[in-house]
Amino acid sequence: MLAELKLLVPAPGTLPAAAKRVGNILGTTKSVAKMNIHIKRVYEVSSPDDGMRILIDRLWPRGMTREKAHIDLWLKEVAPSTELRKWFNHDPEKWLEFKRRYLKELRRQPEAMKHLVEVIGTRRATLLFGAKEERFNDAVALREFIQANGK
Repeated sequence: MLAELKLLVPAPGTLPAAAKRVGNILGTTKSVAKMNIHIKRVYEVSSPDDGMRILIDRLWPRGMTREKAHIDLWLKEVAPSTELRKWFNHDPEKWLEFKRRYLKELRRQPEAMKHLVEVIGTRRATLLFGAKEERFNDAVALREFIQANGK
C-alpha cells in the first residue's frame, strides 16, 4: 500500500515553474511563497479541500486504517526524532525549545525537506498529524519552518 501512495507523488522536476524556488535552508532553489499549506488532525474527516494529504508523523496514527486516513504520502523523514517527541510530550512550556530542536533536526534532512517542497509545489496540501494538541505539534512547527525559510 505504501508503494501505491508514493505513485501519487509527482516525479521531481515535473512541477510548474512557479514552484521552483525555495530558500537555501530547505536545500533547494525553489520558492514556497505561493505554497498553500494547511494543517489538520489525521483523525478529522478528510475533505477534497485538503488537497494533497501528507502524514508527517513517524508513527502510524493509532486505530486509523489506510482507507479512512486518505493519505497521499507518508513522509516519516520530516517527523521529529523519537527522543525529541517523547521529551516534548506536547507540553506548551517546552514549545519554543521543541521548535528550536526540531528545526535543527529538519536542517539535517535537506533531501527530505526538498522532497516535501517539490511534492507540494503550488497546489493545496495538508500536513497531517496525530496529536490531540492542535496548537503545539510538529505540523505547526514544520509549516512555520517552511514558510519562514522560503523566500
